[in-house]
Amino acid sequence: MKRIALLKERKGATAGVPSTATGSHCPVSGLWSPDHDPHTVLSFFEGHVFPAFDGVPTVWRRRSAGTVSAN
Repeated sequence: MKRIALLKERKGATAGVPSTATGSHCPVSGLWSPDHDPHTVLSFFEGHVFPAFDGVPTVWRRRSAGTVSAN
């Protein structure tokens, strides 16, 4: 059975993960933006494989809720 990490452990393990590439697994659930289009914000769950964006492999950057604007 998979162990559920405590919130403090999870924050510490993902603190140094500001970005990851297409094809890799999402390290933490949250809001992510493709590197070449920071205005697009998508939600991914932990373990989801990051897709290509507009058919092109990209780097995905984690967004915090405070940096997302509702335009």
